[in-house]
Parts: sequence; C-alpha cells; structure tokens
Amino acid sequence: MTSTYGPVASRSMPAEWDRHEATWIAWPHHEPDWPGKLEPVQWVFADIVRVLHVSERVEILCHDEATLERARACLDRVGVEREGYRLHLAPNDRCWLRDSAPTAVRTAEGGIRWVRWRFNAWAKYENYQQDAGVPDVVARMSKWETIEARRPDNDQPLVLEGGAIDTDGQGTLLTTEECLLSDVQMRNPGLTRRGYERAFADYLGIRRVIWLGRGCAGDDTHGHVDDIARFVGPGLVVVAYESDVRDPNHEPSVDNMRRLRKATDASGRPLRIVTLPMPQPVVFEGQRLPASYANFYIANTCVLVPTYNDTKDRFALATLADLFPDRQVVGIHALDLVWGLGTLHCLTQQQPAASYEQRRL
Repeated sequence: MTSTYGPVASRSMPAEWDRHEATWIAWPHHEPDWPGKLEPVQWVFADIVRVLHVSERVEILCHDEATLERARACLDRVGVEREGYRLHLAPNDRCWLRDSAPTAVRTAEGGIRWVRWRFNAWAKYENYQQDAGVPDVVARMSKWETIEARRPDNDQPLVLEGGAIDTDGQGTLLTTEECLLSDVQMRNPGLTRRGYERAFADYLGIRRVIWLGRGCAGDDTHGHVDDIARFVGPGLVVVAYESDVRDPNHEPSVDNMRRLRKATDASGRPLRIVTLPMPQPVVFEGQRLPASYANFYIANTCVLVPTYNDTKDRFALATLADLFPDRQVVGIHALDLVWGLGTLHCLTQQQPAASYEQRRL
C-alpha cells in the first residue's frame, strides 16, 4: 500500500451510522487486561460477533494460531455462521481496535482511505509495538491505501486514538481537553488546540471542533470522548449525565452539558442534546471502572449497547431505541468486559462502504 500525508480538502470522515462494509475487532488473548476474567470475556466477544455478523461482515484479528482456534471454537458454539466473519492471523498486544486501528475517511470520488495515527498505548504501557502495526494489517487486508497523519507544527507522526474523537459526518467533531490538552496526557507534547484543529481539518475534513472538558471516572485513557458524548445524527448528541452530586462524574457531566448547549455544528446550527444516565458505579477489587452507556457501537442494522445489570439499563436501551428507529438496539452484558477498562465502542472499528463506482475499480 502507498502511504501519503498532508492536507487534502476533499477528504471527510463518515459518521458511524453511514453504511459499513465491515467491522474490525481483535480476539482477546492478553490475560493481564482481564485478570481472572479472560475466559468469560471471550464469550462476550462471541456474543458481539453473533449480533454483528447478520448486520455486516466481521473481520477478526487473531494474535496467533491458538487464539484463532479459540475464536473459531467459541463462534461455532454460539452458532455464528462462518460466512459472516473472517479470521486473520495478525499479532497484536491488546484488542482495543478503536484506538490502535486506523480511522477511515472518504474521498471526493467515494473511495475509502485509512488515516494512520501513531499509537503509543495511551502513554501507559510498554508493550504496544505489535498494536502499532495494526493499521498496516488493516490496510493490507482491506486493500485500501493509508494516509500517515503528521503534526502540523513539526511534521512528526501525530499520536491519536479513535476513541478520542467522534463526528457527525458533516464536518463537526467532538473531543475533550482532558485527553488532548491537559498536562497528564503524553500524546503530542506542545501541540496546541489550534494545532489539533488544523490536523482534524487536514486529515478528516473537520470544520468545527467542539471541545468538552473531562471524561468519565475510571477511564485510563485520560478522557476519551466515546465514554461521555456521541453523535447519533446530524446535530444530535447523546451525553452521559450523572445526576448524583456525590459522584465524581457529576461535575464533569454538568460542565460538558453546558459546553454542548453553547455549541453549534459546522453549519452553525445549535445542537440537539439527549441525556443518557450513568450506571451505578462499577467497582472491582477497589478500582472504579469506566462503565458508561455512551460506549455503544452503531452497525448497519443494529446498535450494540453495554449493559451492567443495572436498573438504568432499560432506560438507556429505550432512549437509544427511540434515536435509532431503523436499527435493532441490543444490550451486551459488559460487567466482565469493562474490567479491561473499555467496552463495545473501544473494541470495534468500522470500515465504511465505498461508493458503487469505487467498488468496481
């Protein structure tokens, strides 16, 4: 695949609800990510593929032959048709493809290109060299070219994860100051707000960036936006709101609501805002986990929503069902999954469908 970089005004990042050709995931194999829970987590992944494969093809990266065989055995046992997924041998460190995989953009001609960000494991882990190669694997297997994202201030590779951004597909992007601008993050030291906005314009066709404040409690990515606010339609945002003033999520959610109410999209329209509740705190071995209903994934015919055996599960599912009347909203049990510090959106990456003309090339 040919790699290029630089500003191309005709690129645009599609919304997640645009039609997909496939969804990419990686089968879990790294036990330290789920101490004591790796086996049950594999059955959660099998359930995810069971739901997704009737909506779109699922491309599954497998760290080694043993992982591939475990994935196939699990999927066979839950009745997933083999025509609905493909297993690929591809060494990886962790399964969070939202962050390690590339981000898709559409060209003016209707084709798809992958934007490759530099991945540094959220500046937290040393073992990420195999994950850093995931964008090349996805590009080679999908047969789409890659665009290497560079910092606009010094032309070095731009560090970013897909969970840090969300778009309406019409030039508006959500992100957080905690993730990209705070002192605790170690992604692109010295890169300013204006620098990020220029990079988003150059590589993703973004015309308006809405900066929220902080992410949710327990999030070890330092504030990924996909746990707190998501576009679900042009100019329509769902935001995770914590009503309990004693909870650490309350103050940040109030601040994020205030920012969204003042914001406009790339066309200058005020945003429409719908709130999602936050589940009761999920704690395991004394650690607060980043449990959030906002970490849902939008597929072609369904929306997968994490659930937590919480009384608020039903309300969150009903809220999203109202927002997606053309898709089946499916709850996926995520209490074991969130022990790995992420859930459904964190582990998926969509491959948008190209136009008909581009498919024939």
